[in-house]
Amino acid sequence: MRDYLKFYINGKWVDPAEAATIEVVNPATEQPFARVSAGSAADVDRAVAAARAAFESWSQSTVEDRVALLERIVAGYKARMGDLGAAISEEMGAPAGFATKVQAGSGLGHFITMQKLLPNFEFQEQKGDHFLSREAIGVCGLITPWNWPQNQIACKVAPALAAGCTMVLKPSEVAPIDAMILAEILDEAGVPPGVFNLVNGDGPSVGAAMSAHPDIDMMSFTGSTRAGVAVAKASADSVKRVAQELGGKSPNVLLDDVDLEAAVMSGARQVFANSGQSCNAPTRMIVPREMLADAAAIAATVAEKTTVGDPNDEGTRIGPVVSEVQFGKIQALIQAGIDEGATLVAGGTGRPEGLDTGYYVKPTVFSDVTNDMTIAREEIFGPVLVLIPYDNEDDAIDIANDTPYGLAGYVQAGDPQRAVSVAARIRAGSIHINGQGPSLMAPFGGYKQSGNGREWGPLGLEEFLEVKSVFLPKSA
Repeated sequence: MRDYLKFYINGKWVDPAEAATIEVVNPATEQPFARVSAGSAADVDRAVAAARAAFESWSQSTVEDRVALLERIVAGYKARMGDLGAAISEEMGAPAGFATKVQAGSGLGHFITMQKLLPNFEFQEQKGDHFLSREAIGVCGLITPWNWPQNQIACKVAPALAAGCTMVLKPSEVAPIDAMILAEILDEAGVPPGVFNLVNGDGPSVGAAMSAHPDIDMMSFTGSTRAGVAVAKASADSVKRVAQELGGKSPNVLLDDVDLEAAVMSGARQVFANSGQSCNAPTRMIVPREMLADAAAIAATVAEKTTVGDPNDEGTRIGPVVSEVQFGKIQALIQAGIDEGATLVAGGTGRPEGLDTGYYVKPTVFSDVTNDMTIAREEIFGPVLVLIPYDNEDDAIDIANDTPYGLAGYVQAGDPQRAVSVAARIRAGSIHINGQGPSLMAPFGGYKQSGNGREWGPLGLEEFLEVKSVFLPKSA
């Protein structure tokens, strides 16, 4: 058992106000491997006070100073990549190589992106008789999830630092260890006292205290739509800015001129990756009705060839899901698909054969799904793909948009221009055509109940800035 019982406040590792702990469970073994302290409103008060005191000087720091700090953070991050990857694998179950190269690597990418972007960012812009000044918004509360822990921490911390903001981070209590390592990296890089603070704890205690705190100017939250609503309501009394990246149920529209085998294989692999625990995964595959049987057969083959196992085994493609709670939710939703009449073509309930310990889920494919079924409506957050047939292009777009979410969308077609025209009609924050991946310079965020605001790249930096109009006299 490893203990991480101190919080990082005002440049020091300090004891919590009250002695209470949270066990961090390895989902592959179902056993706790670490403990963190459970924070309280008193810890939040102390961290916010440190951030508020540090804001005046840090917000007035030069771009050159902030770039130099980001360079030191990048160097320190690279030196600790192995430690970060090992922690992510142990706390949320990602295969070891994936945890280091992709999970930890994505966090590094955000720091590098901000380091490169910052020198040429226009904090002041002349507009004829006035100029616009973009200034740090203030003290920021950051709440991050367990599914892509370093990605979601870095895409908030990096732009907040670049903007000149100070901050209090509450990482997920399910996967907090990688955040503690990042705090060590930031400390060693010389982040000034009070600029970055970390308090562990759960949502009802630490998260709620942050959201309602009158001295926090902005809340940046990533997590479920349910929790995002709670953050927004708690923030409303102080009229703070709230940026949210929430749930998703992303459509993957296959047009009738598509290379079916390539499109289905690619889409299924994306759903199963990270054990299905990605908010932008293309979980609803919308297929021409005449192609449905062939698509289901291809997807079933992908599911059957996806090796589930110990995150430390070299041949493992996907590890366990993060917790017993998530495992139970996924099992109930798979059963709901069966009960509501969808055709199960691969996977199903229960653990994969030979895996009696650990929160392992079978890669699962349903066909003959209608968009009103529970498995088509709810975010399963597990390795579960549903195939929904459509009759014509308008029907496909109606199905794609018939969701409370709008985080991402996918379109596959033989004719890319046709795919672009379909993409224009899908209500989502990002659209991926013919397997094109994301860019860290492009904004990431959603429509509808998938949230508001944008992260990543220049627009991600702008989220942490206020805009001031400065009007000049005629003679100036």
